[in-house]
Amino acid sequence: MFHRAPRLAAMKSLCGVALWLCLQVLLLSAPTPGLAADAESPFTKLAGRWTGEGMLGLKASAPERVKCRATYFINDAKDELKQTIRCATAGGSIEVLGNIKNVAEKLTGHWKETTHNLEGDLTGEITPKGFHIKVAGGDLAANMDVAVHDNKQVVEIQFINTSLIGLTLVMTKG
Repeated sequence: MFHRAPRLAAMKSLCGVALWLCLQVLLLSAPTPGLAADAESPFTKLAGRWTGEGMLGLKASAPERVKCRATYFINDAKDELKQTIRCATAGGSIEVLGNIKNVAEKLTGHWKETTHNLEGDLTGEITPKGFHIKVAGGDLAANMDVAVHDNKQVVEIQFINTSLIGLTLVMTKG
């Protein structure tokens, strides 16, 4: 016999999380000076430790709720950023490592997801709210957007043709 109640409850839970994430994105979309306007570096607002949660989409199963920790380090010249994002789900984990260099408002570097062994070179640009990055490698194509407003950050990663579909995070600094 087919029972709809567990699926309905899961759908309602997923809809609730999606609504919460949309509200967080709206908070970040309020007018604010762009990161490019930062006199020191477009990376300055990211430096430090961030924690939060979101959703991880997998091709082989239902989306999973994740809890994450991100750390960003800036070099002394303030033109390179080292990014580490670690997330845990009920079914596993995901870890993203990035090294990003800013030259004349253009971003280049390397990006790696260690759990699923995906990596590639990145290119991107600074946007009014943060960054837009494209990653391309042997088995990887992905887009990543990072938006920052005060002590809030949204990270959105869309994977193309991998076992991962996407990762959406809302994090708070501190």
